[in-house]
Amino acid sequence: MPRDKSASHIRVMAAASEEFLEYGFEKASMRRVGERCGFTAAGLYRHCRDKEDLFYQLVAPAVERINAWMDAHLTKYLAAVQEKGNLQWQDSWVDMMREIVYPHMDDYHLLLTCSSGTKYENFLHDLTQTAQEQTFQYLPVLREKGLAVRAISPTEMHLLFSAYVTALFEPVIHRYTLEESMRCLETVEAFFLPGWKALFGF
Repeated sequence: MPRDKSASHIRVMAAASEEFLEYGFEKASMRRVGERCGFTAAGLYRHCRDKEDLFYQLVAPAVERINAWMDAHLTKYLAAVQEKGNLQWQDSWVDMMREIVYPHMDDYHLLLTCSSGTKYENFLHDLTQTAQEQTFQYLPVLREKGLAVRAISPTEMHLLFSAYVTALFEPVIHRYTLEESMRCLETVEAFFLPGWKALFGF
């Protein structure tokens, strides 16, 4: 469904966000969404196909921001090594959290805590899996350039990424303030980044 920017659509989205945050996707009611924004059922369904579509409209931009950042992150690292021979450390997931996740905390809280019953209910697990697959694309390139990349199995890599991703997204799940989240981010960065650099031979 196309992104509607009208005032009435904004009202529907605000009401839907409140409903999903309070009840979660599975227990949310389209009737209550309509009551929250003052729409009849017919009026509400002009803005979405069904409850699932309504939820997806709310969380899709958050998902797209992360996917776009991850694709650009991998492309940048591969290009730096393959084309320029530049083996310097660049950005990390800490930067992703700082730039696109923590500034939109409510969107990601909705995605992570209210999506049971949707295709996003295992979002963090799927994100971890994607990160692991992307990293295994990158490691052979580093080895070809002479970096002392440690041998690591998919199981070990999954364990490390699971711990890393969980630590990064805990402030989102528990709705820390932005100040608290940024302080935690510094701790995660200080703890994990030296290990990642050592693992990748930087």
